[in-house]
Amino acid sequence: MKRKTYPSDLKDREWNILDPLIPPAKSGGRPREVDMREVLNALFYVLRSGCAWRMVPHDFPAWQTAYGCFNRWRKDGTWEMFNAVLREQVSQQAGRESMPSAGIIDSQTVKTTEQGGPRGCDAGKKVNGRKRHLPVDTLVPVLMIIVHAADIQDHDGARLVPAPVTRLG
Repeated sequence: MKRKTYPSDLKDREWNILDPLIPPAKSGGRPREVDMREVLNALFYVLRSGCAWRMVPHDFPAWQTAYGCFNRWRKDGTWEMFNAVLREQVSQQAGRESMPSAGIIDSQTVKTTEQGGPRGCDAGKKVNGRKRHLPVDTLVPVLMIIVHAADIQDHDGARLVPAPVTRLG
């Protein structure tokens, strides 16, 4: 039985773009049994709703499966590849070069808890937490995100932002 859709679910045209980019199953061992579209739907549900992993609705694949893919793809660069491919397509559809020739770096200070990760005090905003530096293009919202302690000033944080990674091939 097919489940009811959530607002965060991938549309067919979105799935057709991401499907070929999903890393193949590991060679050897058991074949992949999970529907990767449903795994992505679970990931987007968590991102959109802000729920805890363990609260993913039961009509999605197990939360451990979704989290495992999210974490593995974070480490192996799959998310960056998704972003690069989508950025290139949006730029080309607008009649521009696939890689932007200029960009702007914006920052945002976010209050965080005392647990885990870098943390500092943004003296200007009087906020304890982290700072995000976001290189953006005039057309495409975000090229990448760099997160570090909030006590790093904007001019120093901008130097920590590497050049965007281009897709190979």
